[in-house]
Amino acid sequence: QVQLVESGGGLVQAGGSLRLSCAASGNIVDINFMGWYRQAPGRQRELVASITSIGTTNVVDSLKGRFTISRDNAKNTVYLQMDSLKPEDTAVYYCNVNGVFTGTRYYAMEYWGKGTLVTVSS
Repeated sequence: QVQLVESGGGLVQAGGSLRLSCAASGNIVDINFMGWYRQAPGRQRELVASITSIGTTNVVDSLKGRFTISRDNAKNTVYLQMDSLKPEDTAVYYCNVNGVFTGTRYYAMEYWGKGTLVTVSS
């Protein structure tokens, strides 16, 4: 069973930085898609950034230059570096994984973490 555990959330002042981590555990050899989503209170969940197994990255246009996504395949971990944080970045950030290879089987399934809260104060 694949489990995702996010960490790194917390309270930070505007202009500060924070790095989120998401570690995938289970019988995992490789993961295709890894990404970060966020959901602010009363708003829809939205994609923040994604990265493929070969390192192709995508960050939504509004966050480019401030957010950077990376991954460590050996640790099955994806990171989200957030710089120059703004109050509007306040949200629960969710880790998302899609496509898990166990060595014998490929699971074309989507997995979600429980989320980590990021609060940016003015």
